[in-house]
Amino acid sequence: MTQILQQKLSDKAWARWSAMVLIALMMLFAHMFVDVISPLKELIQVQRGWTSDVFGTYAGSEYLLNVWGFLIVAGIILDKMGIRFTGELSAILMLLGAIIKYYAVSEAFMGTGLEAWLNSWWVDMPASAKLASFGFMIFGCGCEMAGITASKALAKWFEGKEMALAMGLEMALARVGVFFIFTISPRIAGVDGLDPSIVRPVAFCTALLFIGLLCFTVFCVLDKKLDKQSGETTTGESEEEFKIGDIGKIFSSRLFWIVAMLCVLYYSAIFPFQKFAANMLQSNLNISATAAADIFRWFPIGAACITPLLGWYLDRRGKGATMLILGSLLMIICHTTFAVILPIFPNKIIAFAAIVLLGISFSLVPAALWPSIPKIMDKRYLGSAYSLIFWVQNFGLSLTPIAIGYALEKSNPGVAEQIATGVEGAVYNYTVPMLLFASLGVLALLFALWLKVDDRRNHYGLEEPNIK
Repeated sequence: MTQILQQKLSDKAWARWSAMVLIALMMLFAHMFVDVISPLKELIQVQRGWTSDVFGTYAGSEYLLNVWGFLIVAGIILDKMGIRFTGELSAILMLLGAIIKYYAVSEAFMGTGLEAWLNSWWVDMPASAKLASFGFMIFGCGCEMAGITASKALAKWFEGKEMALAMGLEMALARVGVFFIFTISPRIAGVDGLDPSIVRPVAFCTALLFIGLLCFTVFCVLDKKLDKQSGETTTGESEEEFKIGDIGKIFSSRLFWIVAMLCVLYYSAIFPFQKFAANMLQSNLNISATAAADIFRWFPIGAACITPLLGWYLDRRGKGATMLILGSLLMIICHTTFAVILPIFPNKIIAFAAIVLLGISFSLVPAALWPSIPKIMDKRYLGSAYSLIFWVQNFGLSLTPIAIGYALEKSNPGVAEQIATGVEGAVYNYTVPMLLFASLGVLALLFALWLKVDDRRNHYGLEEPNIK
């Protein structure tokens, strides 16, 4: 009887898995908003005048404020103010940024004084893209803050339990959002119909972000009850508080920098690629935007199906560092296929196989990477460790799409004007951008190999199972 009375809420399977689902739903809707116009690159170029370099600048804007220090502040807020406060703040920021972006691409913005003022400077970038980028920056602050909050929340609720499986399932559910949005965004926009609109899918995903805010609010009720049982403070943190000086300890860790560089290189070849993937397939295979999105949508499904299984394996068998190496190798193979093989043999089966293989790669790396951080960082500043890794990652996520958009435009002179004027058969050649993505994979592989060697020498436990 005494043992039952002392049982915490996180010891109950229904409670901790309910907490995971509520967190995952918020992240699911966030991932849907991130890529809501990724399958619509050509449509927004026609309707709003966004060329490839403008589109790349917009895509990179999601991470711009994070690069300039917001993520460091977010980590401090998380460690000082707790999971509940930080999660609610992140959900509100995502919703606010989404509303601004929705207004920017809507007809209500066109012809306003704000549009005229925004068009009066930096004339190479349309006013709608400038305001949408500003909204995307606000959203990006909330999204990245939500990501580190979700990681710390799951580490708290699943400590000593199925942590890798929980993180894997949370990531899997979030990845499903990419499948959903690549499936429904072209159809909601009506790209194959007589009245296509960039506005409708953005409005739909904005509404979903409000539902995500409600989901996290319900999670806060459960988390507050858990803290009362654990005797923790109202912020949800332990009595041993985070100190600003702990940031120096994190930055002085060689292992932190190996993991951070692996993270930034790998994710820079994944998330920015999602922004251009549908148009790449559309150009190489000479198919419609909807058909291209229907092929690429299977990329996250491979990740969603396999990530929980890998988390289960990692919990019981380990081999996290080995998974990172294999994931990097698969990514190199896939991007090289898109760069070299697909332009020569424009075959849907080849494209589909490479997309699924990339999804498997995207399962291996996140499933092994994020559950490994609690093994190498003190619990007291775990939130800041996550935020600093995300911060380093955001440099790549911000600069890579800008570089890809620039490279795409410069390696295809005159193509943007042809597409804008409706010239039949005008498509981009994606060989140079895809080789850039593949080179990032090569560098990620080198850091993954370094990490495994360092783990073997110093016994961090990255190859060991989580469940003892």
